[in-house]
Formats: sequence, structure tokens, C-alpha cells
Amino acid sequence: MKTGMLRTAAILGLLAAIGPFAVDMYLPAFPAIEKGLGTSVSSAQMTLTVYFIAFGIAQLFYGPFSDQVGRKPPLYLGLAIFAIGTIGCALSPTIEWLLVSRFIQGIGGAVVMVVPRAIIRDMYTGPQATRLMAMVMLVISVSPMLAPLAGSWLILIADWRAIFWVLFAAALIGIVITGYMQPETLEKHHRVPVNVRTLFRGCRILLTDPTFMGVTFIGGFGMASFFVFVANASFIYTGQFGLSATQFSLAFAVNAIGFFATSQLAAGLGEKFGMERVVSLAVLGFAGFSLLLVALTYAGFGSLLVTISFLFLANACLGFVIPTTMVIALDNHGDIAGLASSLGGTLQMLAGGLFIVVMGPFFDGTTFPMVVAIALCAIASTILTWRILPNTKSTQGERT
Repeated sequence: MKTGMLRTAAILGLLAAIGPFAVDMYLPAFPAIEKGLGTSVSSAQMTLTVYFIAFGIAQLFYGPFSDQVGRKPPLYLGLAIFAIGTIGCALSPTIEWLLVSRFIQGIGGAVVMVVPRAIIRDMYTGPQATRLMAMVMLVISVSPMLAPLAGSWLILIADWRAIFWVLFAAALIGIVITGYMQPETLEKHHRVPVNVRTLFRGCRILLTDPTFMGVTFIGGFGMASFFVFVANASFIYTGQFGLSATQFSLAFAVNAIGFFATSQLAAGLGEKFGMERVVSLAVLGFAGFSLLLVALTYAGFGSLLVTISFLFLANACLGFVIPTTMVIALDNHGDIAGLASSLGGTLQMLAGGLFIVVMGPFFDGTTFPMVVAIALCAIASTILTWRILPNTKSTQGERT
């Protein structure tokens, strides 16, 4: 493994982890936020939804901006906006204030989703890019494993507002990392002036590319299933199963470990069997485990152990799907990698956020509605996989 790739993965992973930390770290605080601000469960969940929606929409800006001015200026801007929104969250006197602040936080946090993926595409394509993407995700894996634990610990010694002050510090650290450790990867002669004409032309190319759209939503429905889990897990694990905040954090971490462990194998298997075949088989596994969990839960066997085990297996399958589909989507669009990363990320985040909104009325704090929603995501990914991937041929290699 190249030393340069390891260093890049560490830097990009630390930057990219800031966005997930803004979600995972405050999950144990949902009940405390509900009580502290005198609001409802659905309103507490809405703070997650507005973050996802803002996170998705803002990606449309950062990608084209990074194609025009380079990768580092958008990182400075986005992290600064994230820091401002985070201060607002920490000082929120009402749920309405918190919702607005979370929206601002999501606008800023979107940059750490878009720009690191574009940087990866600047440097590599094919399995090499998948390998770097997976290594970045390995660094990000600290978020679902440690962030909820850190959040529950902070609640014990302070209150839920302390979580946002820690996130503010993380944003400042991200700005320092960008300035002193991350080099610019988009040379001036590769930059694309952004105007309405070029933007519409690039969007038209992407939106009419069946491979780009197909693999974007194959991964997007996989991400939507994780959004469903994130929005409901704290209420189900602490309410239905009676776990403490710390026990919930550990259970949440177990479900994330499968994803990040298998993502490290995606590149090697993609080189050996082809990235499309890996995705096809993994999506089939995702659907199988999800549907089996629905059947077991409906039959009355949805214990805590069964739920955690099958979610672990389903997320392990997604570890093969999500990083690989990201690479396939960007492979043939290196000249507009920032825009492609933006549009793909926006479509995926909006799909996840809207799916939570649509399914929200059915969530009742028990397991069954959640696992049904996850299974619906798996079915949608499976249908798209059968229709799209047989006609897909990805490129391989390192950018020259």
C-alpha cells in the first residue's frame, strides 16, 4: 500500500468524518433534547431530517464551485458555515431555533461529502479509487463506533448542548487540517469555469446517463436504509428494548462495524470479479437479510439479538455496495467530477431524507415499521441493480 495513499486516506477520512459526527454524536441525546426543549419525538427526529435535506441540497453548490476554484476553498467555506450553525445549535432556546441551526449546519457539512470524493477522483479511477474510498470510510468508521459513546458520555457529565460545542471544535480542527495537511489536487488547467450554460450542460450529461443515475440510486437506497435506522434506533433501542444511552451506543456501533469491515474488501474483490458483479451479489444479500428480518419480526421473533444480528449482516452487504457504486458513478465523468459528486450526493441525501418523511407517520417506536422501511430500500436497490448493472462497464486505473 502506497504511503501517499495512506496519508491521503487519513486526511480525507478525518475531514469527511465531521459530517457523520454531526449525526451520530447527538443520537443518544434525542430523548434529552425532547425533554429539554419540551418538544415531541417527531420534532426531535425532524432535526435529523432537516440536516439531511440541507446536506443534500448544498452539495449542488460545492461540487461545481470546487471544479472552478479548486478543492480547498470550498472546504474552508463549508467548514466555516458548519461552525456557525453548530454554535446556533449549542445555544438553541427552542426546537424551532435548533431546526434552523441544524439546517445551517447541514449546508456547511455537505462540503465534507462532496470534496473528498472529488479529490479521490482527481487522483484515481477504478479499483484504485475504490480502495482509497474504502480506506477513507475506514477512518470515518470511528464516527458510528465512538461518536454515540462520546455523546452519551457528554450527556452524563454535562448536557446535550456540550455535544455541539465539541462539534464546533471539530470544525476548527478541520479548517486547520485543510490548510496545513491537504494539498490542492485540481490543477488550474483542469478547472472548469462555472456558469449557467456549463452547469446545465453538465447536469444534462449526468441526468441522461443511465449508468450514473442507476448506480447513484442503487447506493442511494442503501444509504436511505441507514438513514431510517439512524432516525429510529435511539427510540427503539432505549424504548422498546430498554437500553441505556451507553448500551444504545454500543449496539449502534455493532451495526456499523459490519459496513466498514466489508468496505475494506470491496476493492480487492472488484479487481478479481469486477465491480459490477460485487455490487450485484451484495445487493442481493442486502435484500435477503432485510426481508428475512421482516419475516422474523412479524412472526414475533424480533428480539434485540435478532435485530442487531440481521442489521449487522445487511449493513455488511452495504459495505460492498456504497463505496463501489460511488466509484462507478464518477469513473466516466472525471472532467466534471465535482459536479458529478455533488449531484450524486444530492440525489442520495434527498432520497434518504424524503424517505424518512414519507415513512415517518408509520414509525411508532417499535422495530417492525423500521425493518419494513429498510426492506423497501433493499427491494428498490435490487430492482435497479437488475436493470442497470448488466449494461455497465467501469474503467480502471490511476489518473494520468
